[in-house]
Amino acid sequence: MISFLLLAALTAPSALPAQTTLPVIFPHTVSAKDAQVGKSVEAKTTAPVRLASGEVIPKGAKVSGHVVEATPFVWDSTPYAKQKAAVLAVQFDSVDDRGVAIPLHVALRAMADPLSSWDADRPLPSDVDHSGTTTQVGGDQNTPWIKEVTSSDGDIVGYHHNGFVYAHLLGSGTCDASDTEQAMGIFSASACGLYGMPQESVESKPSASGVTVVLHSTKRNVEIHANAQALLEESAATLQADAR
Repeated sequence: MISFLLLAALTAPSALPAQTTLPVIFPHTVSAKDAQVGKSVEAKTTAPVRLASGEVIPKGAKVSGHVVEATPFVWDSTPYAKQKAAVLAVQFDSVDDRGVAIPLHVALRAMADPLSSWDADRPLPSDVDHSGTTTQVGGDQNTPWIKEVTSSDGDIVGYHHNGFVYAHLLGSGTCDASDTEQAMGIFSASACGLYGMPQESVESKPSASGVTVVLHSTKRNVEIHANAQALLEESAATLQADAR
């Protein structure tokens, strides 16, 4: 009899198709102030990731990565000084699919700070809106009992499947569009860049070993806070998401 782990190894993909998204949440804070190069970075998927082959990476799958660079912010009090940027660079290496590590080459399509992430999961008060509608990060409207997910303009941009939001990615800023349905988590189809992080900027840099996500700021220390959420995208053409 084939064991469960062996069956998972036989059926798990060796790599994710380009433009596959991984909506994730970070359980622990990673800070440029005290992180060391090589420090592990962990996230968990917040929705099942459905692949074109019919395979599904389950909600709660562990995404593993590591710190590539960490430069803390140090204020330069010299008059008219140009502040040196704090930098936190992370590479996401793999996602665990039932015991099988699938290698990743993912860029950061969007990230929301903990407060923005929390807001996206909370409907308006019942005395304001009885429908239970929530607003995805980026503006899409998600009503649990309606199959369609709509943009702020009322256009249908996604659908519910078993309680989770899936959509074709919409091109926005420097983020690309897709013609395949992707897991969105709390994010809108057009979400691109940083939300609730006005003093940070982000870029994704490809290398021979993967894609490095680089956060930087000339105003403050750079951190990925616990309970922040992100939308990672597997892509041969690396995204460079602008800060919002």
